[in-house]
Amino acid sequence: MKMKKWTAQDRYGHTIYLTEERWQHILESRPELEPYFEQFLETIRTGRRKQDALLSNEYRYFKQFDELKPDNNHLVVIVIFKTSLDEHGRYSPNNFVVTGWAKYIQPKR
Repeated sequence: MKMKKWTAQDRYGHTIYLTEERWQHILESRPELEPYFEQFLETIRTGRRKQDALLSNEYRYFKQFDELKPDNNHLVVIVIFKTSLDEHGRYSPNNFVVTGWAKYIQPKR
């Protein structure tokens, strides 16, 4: 059985994928996020990102969505950047979502 996965290209030109297994993992602890699947992909496509200070291949993508209010206003998606060998023995990008959540981020004044 082939695992379902979705891909999105971020604003920096990187292709990132989200597997069905990872999406189910997110929903296990945060079932209220189920209606926001498209927003998760949009966070990858157009959100801002910040590199983790300790894990240089981990990035936190985040984007504001008003429909998450009143408790939250941003989606956060954690992406790991790696490479793997393809079927021709060449290295190719293997960038994938590990987890994500919604949170409230105080607007800057």
